[in-house]
Amino acid sequence: MRIGRFDVSRRFIRVWHRNLIVYRKIWLVNFLTPLLEPLLYLAAFGIGLSALIGSVRVEGMELSYVVFITPSLLAITMMYNAFFENTYTSFVRMYYQKTFDAMLATPLSLDEVITGEIMWGATKSLIATVIMLGVVSAFGLVRYPEGLLVIPLSFLGGIAFGAIGMVFTGVIPSIDMFNLPIFLFISPMFLFSGTFFPMEGLPGWAQKLALLFPLTHLVQATRWLCLGVFRVEILWGLAYLVACCLVFFPLALIVMKRRLIH
Repeated sequence: MRIGRFDVSRRFIRVWHRNLIVYRKIWLVNFLTPLLEPLLYLAAFGIGLSALIGSVRVEGMELSYVVFITPSLLAITMMYNAFFENTYTSFVRMYYQKTFDAMLATPLSLDEVITGEIMWGATKSLIATVIMLGVVSAFGLVRYPEGLLVIPLSFLGGIAFGAIGMVFTGVIPSIDMFNLPIFLFISPMFLFSGTFFPMEGLPGWAQKLALLFPLTHLVQATRWLCLGVFRVEILWGLAYLVACCLVFFPLALIVMKRRLIH
C-alpha cells in the first residue's frame, strides 16, 4: 500500500516487534528509570521546593507546587523517551549496528523501517508514562477517570517527538552532534514550556515563543487531564501535536531516504 509518495504497509509492525524483543531482554533497566525517577523528583520538589514555594496560581487555580509539577514530569517523560529513542538509539541501530541494512535486505521498505522506529519510540513513551502514572497516582496526584486519558496522549506525543527526533537523525552527520539539538531544542523546552513555573511569569514575547514549543501544549493538556478539568487548551494541545505528526512524520521519511538511499 502506498500512502502518497511513501511505501508503508502493516509490515512496519515487524520492525516494532523486533525492538520489543530487544526491550524485553533488558526490561528491568527500562522499568526502573520511569519507576524511580518520579520518586526522586517528588522527593526533591515535593519536600524541598514545595515547602519554600507553597502554592502556585495557574489561570485562576491555586495549586500546590507538587501538584503543579507532576503533569510536567509526565510530559517530559513522554518527550524524552520518544526523542532519545529515535535519535541516539536509532542512530546506533542505523550507523553502528547496521540493523537498518539488515532489515532493508528483507522485503521491508525504508519507509516501513522508519515508521516502525517512530512507532516504537511512541510505544516507549507510552510504557514509561504508564509506569510513572502509577507511581504519582499512589500519592494522589492524578484525578481519575480523567487521568486515564494521559495514556493515549502519551502515544500521540511520542509520535510527534519521535518523528522530530528522526528528522534530526536524518540530518545529523555524527552521533556527537546530537548535543546541538538537545542544547538548542530540548533544553529550552525543558525549562520554558510551563514545566517548572507558570508561563505567566515569562515576558510577553517569551510566552508567545513558548507557544511554538510542542512540549508547551503537551504539558498543558497533561496538566488539565491530571487535574480532571476539561478546558479548550486540551483540544488546542491535541491539534498542535497532530499537526506536528502530520508535518514531521513524512519529513522524517524524506530525510532518512535521502540519507540512506540517494
